[in-house]
Amino acid sequence: MDANDRAALRHKLIEQRLALPNRLDLAAELQEVLAVWLLRRQEKTIGAYWPIKGEFDPLPTLYRWGENHPERRIGLPVVDKEHGTLRFHVWYPGCPMEEDAFHIPKPKGTEAFQPHLMLVPCLGFGPCGLRLGYGGGFMDKTLAEMQPRPAAVGIGYAHGFLPLLKPSPLDVPLDAMLTEEGVVWDREG
Repeated sequence: MDANDRAALRHKLIEQRLALPNRLDLAAELQEVLAVWLLRRQEKTIGAYWPIKGEFDPLPTLYRWGENHPERRIGLPVVDKEHGTLRFHVWYPGCPMEEDAFHIPKPKGTEAFQPHLMLVPCLGFGPCGLRLGYGGGFMDKTLAEMQPRPAAVGIGYAHGFLPLLKPSPLDVPLDAMLTEEGVVWDREG
């Protein structure tokens, strides 16, 4: 699949996701899947994302995961333009926010940390940990450069399953994939 095909596919998947007639119900189901999946995880720090373009919002579930556990931290990405990667800064409900260069809210003035687990938004996903994102490469480059590498779990709606998706040279495979239908795969489980 060449870059033009991927661009067209991204556009199509965003339109389909925004048009899902029951997206709020699907989101509620995916909140439950994520909450249950997190129960068996040992990580204390999670890097997440601010939902855009109809993406699933993991923040309510993560807030409940961290509630009454001061050792647990949730982070949102801040773009490092110089390196083309992401840094994660502590997020909590009501923390000061500002827009980044892509007009996506990011924490303002909170502590940076390296997450042990990253929730990775997926426009589409394929077999064996393949993910289709927005094409900027920030998540893949960040995952490739982090040492130690955090566990990476894809989050998306089942409509985005692409059984014939082929990897691009820079793709970093996910360790697990969650949809409203449950755990699609989990390398550890």
